[in-house]
Amino acid sequence: MAALAPVVLVAHGSRDPRAAASTRALARAVAAARPGLDVRTAYLDHTSPKPPQVLGALQEAGHATATLVPLLLTAAYHGRIDIPAVLDRARADGLRAQVNVTDVLGPVDGRVHPALLAGLRRRLAELGVAYDGVVLGAAGTRDEAARATVGQVAEALGAELGVACIPAYASASGPTGAEAVRELRAAGARQVVMAAYFLAPGRLYETVAGSARAAGAVAVAAPLGNAPEIAALILDRVRAKP
Repeated sequence: MAALAPVVLVAHGSRDPRAAASTRALARAVAAARPGLDVRTAYLDHTSPKPPQVLGALQEAGHATATLVPLLLTAAYHGRIDIPAVLDRARADGLRAQVNVTDVLGPVDGRVHPALLAGLRRRLAELGVAYDGVVLGAAGTRDEAARATVGQVAEALGAELGVACIPAYASASGPTGAEAVRELRAAGARQVVMAAYFLAPGRLYETVAGSARAAGAVAVAAPLGNAPEIAALILDRVRAKP
Protein backbone atom coordinates (compact mmCIF):
# COMPACT_ATOMS: atom_id res chain seq x y z
CA MET A 1 0.00 0.00 0.00
CA ALA A 2 1.51 3.30 -1.12
CA ALA A 3 2.26 5.84 1.58
CA LEU A 4 0.01 8.87 1.78
CA ALA A 5 1.08 12.38 2.68
CA PRO A 6 -0.14 13.73 6.03
CA VAL A 7 -3.80 14.68 5.99
CA VAL A 8 -5.27 17.84 7.51
CA LEU A 9 -9.02 17.80 8.10
CA VAL A 10 -10.26 21.38 8.00
CA ALA A 11 -13.59 22.09 9.66
CA HIS A 12 -15.43 25.39 9.75
CA GLY A 13 -15.18 25.56 13.53
CA SER A 14 -17.77 26.33 16.19
CA ARG A 15 -18.07 27.86 19.62
CA ASP A 16 -19.78 24.63 20.66
CA PRO A 17 -17.03 22.39 22.10
CA ARG A 18 -18.90 19.30 20.89
CA ALA A 19 -18.06 20.26 17.32
CA ALA A 20 -14.29 20.14 17.80
CA ALA A 21 -14.63 16.92 19.80
CA SER A 22 -16.58 15.41 16.90
CA THR A 23 -13.92 16.51 14.40
CA ARG A 24 -11.16 14.96 16.50
CA ALA A 25 -13.16 11.73 16.71
CA LEU A 26 -13.49 11.71 12.93
CA ALA A 27 -9.73 12.21 12.59
CA ARG A 28 -9.16 9.20 14.83
CA ALA A 29 -11.57 7.15 12.70
CA VAL A 30 -9.69 8.09 9.52
CA ALA A 31 -6.36 7.20 11.12
CA ALA A 32 -7.75 3.89 12.33
CA ALA A 33 -8.99 3.07 8.84
CA ARG A 34 -5.52 3.73 7.39
CA PRO A 35 -2.93 2.73 10.04
CA GLY A 36 0.21 4.82 9.92
CA LEU A 37 -1.47 7.82 8.29
CA ASP A 38 -0.77 11.13 10.01
CA VAL A 39 -4.19 12.80 10.39
CA ARG A 40 -4.54 16.22 11.98
CA THR A 41 -7.38 18.69 12.51
CA ALA A 42 -7.64 22.43 11.88
CA TYR A 43 -10.42 25.00 11.96
CA LEU A 44 -11.26 28.08 9.92
CA ASP A 45 -12.95 29.96 12.75
CA HIS A 46 -13.85 30.01 16.44
CA THR A 47 -11.23 27.52 17.60
CA SER A 48 -7.62 26.44 17.07
CA PRO A 49 -5.37 25.32 15.54
CA LYS A 50 -5.80 27.12 12.25
CA PRO A 51 -4.67 25.48 8.97
CA PRO A 52 -1.45 27.53 8.64
CA GLN A 53 -0.35 26.42 12.11
CA VAL A 54 -0.88 22.76 11.31
CA LEU A 55 0.68 22.97 7.86
CA GLY A 56 3.63 24.89 9.27
CA ALA A 57 4.20 22.22 11.91
CA LEU A 58 4.16 19.52 9.24
CA GLN A 59 6.67 21.50 7.18
CA GLU A 60 8.95 21.89 10.18
CA ALA A 61 8.73 18.14 10.73
CA GLY A 62 10.12 17.62 7.25
CA HIS A 63 7.00 16.97 5.21
CA ALA A 64 7.16 18.47 1.73
CA THR A 65 3.55 17.61 0.90
CA ALA A 66 0.23 17.54 2.74
CA THR A 67 -3.35 16.86 1.73
CA LEU A 68 -6.03 19.20 3.01
CA VAL A 69 -9.57 17.82 3.21
CA PRO A 70 -12.37 20.41 3.60
CA LEU A 71 -14.87 18.96 6.07
CA LEU A 72 -17.67 20.58 4.13
CA LEU A 73 -20.80 19.07 2.63
CA THR A 74 -21.26 21.77 -0.02
CA ALA A 75 -18.84 23.79 -2.11
CA ALA A 76 -20.22 27.10 -0.85
CA TYR A 77 -18.32 30.16 0.41
CA HIS A 78 -16.05 28.40 2.89
CA GLY A 79 -14.85 25.92 0.29
CA ARG A 80 -14.57 28.29 -2.68
CA ILE A 81 -13.25 31.40 -0.92
CA ASP A 82 -12.09 30.83 2.67
CA ILE A 83 -9.80 27.84 2.17
CA PRO A 84 -7.94 29.24 -0.88
CA ALA A 85 -7.52 32.56 0.96
CA VAL A 86 -6.13 30.82 4.04
CA LEU A 87 -3.60 28.95 1.90
CA ASP A 88 -2.60 32.13 0.06
CA ARG A 89 -1.88 33.83 3.38
CA ALA A 90 0.06 30.82 4.62
CA ARG A 91 2.27 30.84 1.51
CA ALA A 92 2.84 34.57 1.92
CA ASP A 93 3.98 33.84 5.49
CA GLY A 94 6.50 31.23 4.39
CA LEU A 95 4.69 27.96 3.76
CA ARG A 96 6.64 26.12 1.07
CA ALA A 97 5.13 22.65 1.35
CA GLN A 98 2.88 21.52 -1.47
CA VAL A 99 -0.73 21.41 -0.29
CA ASN A 100 -3.20 19.34 -2.28
CA VAL A 101 -6.81 20.28 -1.55
CA THR A 102 -9.42 17.57 -2.08
CA ASP A 103 -13.01 17.95 -3.15
CA VAL A 104 -15.60 18.57 -0.45
CA LEU A 105 -17.46 15.58 0.97
CA GLY A 106 -20.77 16.46 -0.68
CA PRO A 107 -21.70 15.89 -4.33
CA VAL A 108 -19.07 16.62 -6.96
CA ASP A 109 -20.03 17.00 -10.63
CA GLY A 110 -23.54 15.84 -9.80
CA ARG A 111 -22.39 12.60 -8.17
CA VAL A 112 -23.32 11.75 -4.59
CA HIS A 113 -20.68 9.47 -3.09
CA PRO A 114 -22.21 6.15 -1.98
CA ALA A 115 -20.38 6.38 1.36
CA LEU A 116 -22.14 9.65 2.16
CA LEU A 117 -25.54 8.03 1.62
CA ALA A 118 -24.44 5.00 3.63
CA GLY A 119 -23.46 7.24 6.53
CA LEU A 120 -26.84 8.98 6.46
CA ARG A 121 -28.61 5.62 6.38
CA ARG A 122 -26.54 4.43 9.34
CA ARG A 123 -27.58 7.39 11.48
CA LEU A 124 -31.24 6.91 10.53
CA ALA A 125 -31.06 3.21 11.38
CA GLU A 126 -29.68 4.11 14.79
CA LEU A 127 -32.98 5.87 15.57
CA GLY A 128 -34.72 2.50 15.75
CA VAL A 129 -38.06 3.86 14.54
CA ALA A 130 -40.19 3.24 11.47
CA TYR A 131 -40.72 6.19 9.15
CA ASP A 132 -42.38 7.04 5.88
CA GLY A 133 -40.90 10.48 5.26
CA VAL A 134 -37.46 12.04 5.77
CA VAL A 135 -36.37 15.63 6.16
CA LEU A 136 -32.71 16.17 5.28
CA GLY A 137 -31.76 18.91 7.73
CA ALA A 138 -28.84 21.08 6.57
CA ALA A 139 -27.14 24.30 7.61
CA GLY A 140 -28.35 26.44 4.73
CA THR A 141 -26.68 28.79 2.28
CA ARG A 142 -27.62 31.57 -0.14
CA ASP A 143 -25.52 29.83 -2.80
CA GLU A 144 -28.06 28.29 -5.21
CA ALA A 145 -25.56 25.81 -6.63
CA ALA A 146 -24.66 24.60 -3.14
CA ARG A 147 -28.34 24.23 -2.23
CA ALA A 148 -28.86 22.23 -5.39
CA THR A 149 -26.32 19.68 -4.19
CA VAL A 150 -28.25 19.28 -0.92
CA GLY A 151 -31.32 18.60 -3.04
CA GLN A 152 -29.34 15.97 -4.95
CA VAL A 153 -28.48 14.21 -1.70
CA ALA A 154 -32.10 14.34 -0.53
CA GLU A 155 -33.28 12.86 -3.81
CA ALA A 156 -30.67 10.10 -3.77
CA LEU A 157 -31.31 9.26 -0.11
CA GLY A 158 -35.06 9.09 -0.67
CA ALA A 159 -34.55 6.79 -3.65
CA GLU A 160 -32.39 4.43 -1.58
CA LEU A 161 -34.84 4.43 1.33
CA GLY A 162 -37.96 4.23 -0.83
CA VAL A 163 -39.60 7.20 0.92
CA ALA A 164 -40.08 10.89 0.19
CA CYS A 165 -37.08 12.95 1.32
CA ILE A 166 -36.85 16.74 1.08
CA PRO A 167 -34.22 19.19 2.33
CA ALA A 168 -34.68 21.77 5.10
CA TYR A 169 -32.37 24.48 6.34
CA ALA A 170 -31.39 26.15 9.58
CA SER A 171 -30.66 29.54 8.01
CA ALA A 172 -30.25 31.60 4.83
CA SER A 173 -32.91 29.73 2.87
CA GLY A 174 -36.08 27.70 3.20
CA PRO A 175 -37.86 25.53 3.90
CA THR A 176 -37.33 25.33 7.63
CA GLY A 177 -37.41 21.98 9.39
CA ALA A 178 -41.00 22.60 10.45
CA GLU A 179 -42.09 23.57 6.94
CA ALA A 180 -40.51 20.44 5.49
CA VAL A 181 -42.21 18.21 8.06
CA ARG A 182 -45.57 19.80 7.31
CA GLU A 183 -45.01 19.39 3.57
CA LEU A 184 -44.33 15.68 3.96
CA ARG A 185 -47.32 15.22 6.25
CA ALA A 186 -49.55 17.05 3.79
CA ALA A 187 -48.39 14.57 1.14
CA GLY A 188 -49.48 11.66 3.33
CA ALA A 189 -46.48 10.81 5.52
CA ARG A 190 -47.34 9.98 9.12
CA GLN A 191 -43.97 9.12 10.64
CA VAL A 192 -41.47 11.80 9.63
CA VAL A 193 -37.87 11.76 10.84
CA MET A 194 -34.94 14.10 10.21
CA ALA A 195 -31.63 12.96 8.76
CA ALA A 196 -28.76 15.26 9.71
CA TYR A 197 -26.71 16.65 6.84
CA PHE A 198 -24.13 17.80 9.35
CA LEU A 199 -20.71 16.48 10.26
CA ALA A 200 -20.84 17.75 13.84
CA PRO A 201 -23.33 19.13 16.35
CA GLY A 202 -23.72 22.85 16.89
CA ARG A 203 -26.14 25.76 16.78
CA LEU A 204 -27.34 25.24 13.22
CA TYR A 205 -27.94 21.53 13.74
CA GLU A 206 -29.93 22.28 16.88
CA THR A 207 -31.92 24.96 15.05
CA VAL A 208 -33.15 22.79 12.19
CA ALA A 209 -33.62 19.77 14.48
CA GLY A 210 -35.68 21.80 16.96
CA SER A 211 -37.81 23.20 14.16
CA ALA A 212 -38.51 19.71 12.79
CA ARG A 213 -39.39 18.37 16.23
CA ALA A 214 -41.76 21.28 16.87
CA ALA A 215 -43.75 20.33 13.78
CA GLY A 216 -44.02 16.70 14.79
CA ALA A 217 -40.90 14.89 13.59
CA VAL A 218 -40.85 11.66 15.58
CA ALA A 219 -37.04 11.44 15.76
CA VAL A 220 -33.91 13.31 14.70
CA ALA A 221 -30.74 11.55 13.62
CA ALA A 222 -27.33 12.44 15.00
CA PRO A 223 -24.77 14.24 12.83
CA LEU A 224 -22.55 12.06 10.67
CA GLY A 225 -19.59 12.55 13.01
CA ASN A 226 -17.13 9.67 13.03
CA ALA A 227 -19.29 7.22 11.09
CA PRO A 228 -16.96 4.71 9.38
CA GLU A 229 -18.52 5.54 6.04
CA ILE A 230 -17.41 9.16 6.37
CA ALA A 231 -13.88 8.05 7.24
CA ALA A 232 -13.93 5.91 4.09
CA LEU A 233 -15.22 8.86 2.04
CA ILE A 234 -12.37 11.05 3.30
CA LEU A 235 -9.78 8.43 2.38
CA ASP A 236 -11.33 8.14 -1.07
CA ARG A 237 -11.05 11.89 -1.54
CA VAL A 238 -7.40 11.75 -0.36
CA ARG A 239 -6.51 8.91 -2.74
CA ALA A 240 -8.01 10.88 -5.63
CA LYS A 241 -5.33 13.58 -5.25
CA PRO A 242 -1.83 13.12 -6.75
